[in-house]
Amino acid sequence: MSKTLAKEFGLLRADKAGPVYTLRGDLSAEGWEELAPGTYANRKYFDLAGLAMEEKTLFFEGAVIQDTWNPVNTPATAGNLASVLDVMSNKPLSNSDCIAAVNGLGNTVSPVGAKLTFDQTIYMRLRVFVVDLDTQAGGYFITLSDNQLGSLSPTASDRVYCTRVVLFGNNADGVYSVYPVRYLLRANAKEEAEFEYLMRLKRSYELQQEPDVD
Repeated sequence: MSKTLAKEFGLLRADKAGPVYTLRGDLSAEGWEELAPGTYANRKYFDLAGLAMEEKTLFFEGAVIQDTWNPVNTPATAGNLASVLDVMSNKPLSNSDCIAAVNGLGNTVSPVGAKLTFDQTIYMRLRVFVVDLDTQAGGYFITLSDNQLGSLSPTASDRVYCTRVVLFGNNADGVYSVYPVRYLLRANAKEEAEFEYLMRLKRSYELQQEPDVD
């Protein structure tokens, strides 16, 4: 039987004054952390322990993210940039993984320093936003590029890792807000031949050797 899994990330708010970005923990949702100046991440996971106990493999039928607004900048300055990365993977992402991915080193062969392989990436979406002269008065970023990657590869792991990363450019002073998002993953638990399941389980264990949070 197929099942739709959902996981939500809340608001990110950061202020910039001079060369320094400041994460507004009092206004941002729980879980946001600063990885580098102007770069923030939030990590969660889908808990699949019940399926793992039944020794079933999870086959994915589709993945998507849902959001309502593009990022907002007040007061807006034309040329300001923001990159937003959303990833569902079968391995936890370290800080360096997050920074590499949001800077465009996805799961293709060519980028030097890419941290995720095609098979490890269930779903990835990387968007770049810019404030232009037409939207400056309203404070809205518009979408400059929108790229999606992923394999929907099945897993025997008891977790699928969800990671959201935001990178602000060398922007003008102001208030920057990135709005909540919902991750949806459609999955179907099935039994495999014992050898195939054990090999998949072994691989999943090898990918889970870094600490994670929900």
